[in-house]
Amino acid sequence: MDGSAGRDIRADYEETVARLRKTFHSGKTRSFAWRRQQLEALGNAVATNEARIKEALKADLGKPDLEAAVAEVDYLTKECALAARKCESWSKPRGVGTPLSLMPSRSQMVPEPLGVALIIGAWNYPLQEVFGPLAGAIAAGNCAVLKPSELAPHASELLREIAAQVLDSDAFATVLGGAEETSALLEQRFDKIFYTGGARVGRIVMEAASKHLTPVTLELGGKSPAVVAADADLEVTARRIAWAAFMNGGQLCVRPDHCLIEESVYEPFLETLEKTVREFYGEDMKASPDFARIVNERHFDRLVGLIGDSKVLIGGEHDRSEKFLAPTVLRDVSPDAPSMQEEIFGPILPCLKVASIDEAISFINKRDKPLALYAFTKSSDVSDRILNETSSGTLMINDAVMFQANHHLPFGGVGESGMGAFHGQHTFDCFSHLKAVMKRPFFGDVSLRYPPYSERAAKLLRKLM
Repeated sequence: MDGSAGRDIRADYEETVARLRKTFHSGKTRSFAWRRQQLEALGNAVATNEARIKEALKADLGKPDLEAAVAEVDYLTKECALAARKCESWSKPRGVGTPLSLMPSRSQMVPEPLGVALIIGAWNYPLQEVFGPLAGAIAAGNCAVLKPSELAPHASELLREIAAQVLDSDAFATVLGGAEETSALLEQRFDKIFYTGGARVGRIVMEAASKHLTPVTLELGGKSPAVVAADADLEVTARRIAWAAFMNGGQLCVRPDHCLIEESVYEPFLETLEKTVREFYGEDMKASPDFARIVNERHFDRLVGLIGDSKVLIGGEHDRSEKFLAPTVLRDVSPDAPSMQEEIFGPILPCLKVASIDEAISFINKRDKPLALYAFTKSSDVSDRILNETSSGTLMINDAVMFQANHHLPFGGVGESGMGAFHGQHTFDCFSHLKAVMKRPFFGDVSLRYPPYSERAAKLLRKLM
């Protein structure tokens, strides 16, 4: 569905949501055979279109083929396969305990689909961030409207084409367009909204959802720190941080946004980090086939402005005509520097010196809770302190980003970095209502619970209940 059509798009969207809701109420989506068929078709279509997906992501973001294959194609085919294999078992009632006072009874939580969902994706991983949540929505038995990002037009058009070819058109629809189309969509009543993007638009989504009391999952972002302790393996730490900070041109919500480095290893770590970046991308970083481009000129200009007058250890070269900004490491960065005032979301890595782990923890706790927090240390005492004395969506010890490859772990933020979580079964649960169910027989009826209440009955009831 193209939002540029001449007629009132609000009327179009109202009709679309009504059509999907009619399908949901028909019971069609509750069939496990139907769910598996949809998921298998989607996964197969993603795999079949791998070459076209790489081409679209190259056009939109200059994304390297390997990054496109791993983070988009492989991720989605695995999510779809897992959801197809597990959707029936995930849907089974989950038994819970029952107090002795309520015996004989049986208590359960029964997952049920929410209805019609709206999935709004971001531009940095344009297929993953729409089809990924969709896999869980289908597994849970929902219908959905898909809204990919207009900032990745080639990938969004391909996403619409794939969805139209393989998904049930009575249960799913895709809407293209920008802010006007998204605003019109948000006026509709959905049963769930899943949004991936920035906090500013996240607030708009949440405000719109509140008018219909629609539950939301907000996958946002923030400034995710990497703490480098004095006892860290500097070579491994430098490789893992550089890889995570500069993949996809730094346009990744869980990238290490900045480093907090204990002063005793500050200079040795920076030397190792500089050497590592050169090894990864060469002396002519612009010629590297393994480095992506900035999504558009507006983001390019913002990123160049964040460098400002900071001391550049390596990188800093840029070419607006090609939307190229070299992997850039900033040294001796002040907490008041432009790069420390907002999420960077690009290939810039400020490195700050801290006197101790105490100072690093204090620094983190004075700012918004990050989506991810990375700690590099050989000391379990240090990692335990960071675990227990900070709050973040995810904590990873001695690596960065790789936790996303574990579908058993929930992925989501806290506070300013988002609410709700997904991946694997957590995505299924995100699009489900866990209905509380208690079943009791007719026998064993206790007359003491009914009026008129005697003093003896009151005492017994208070002990039992």
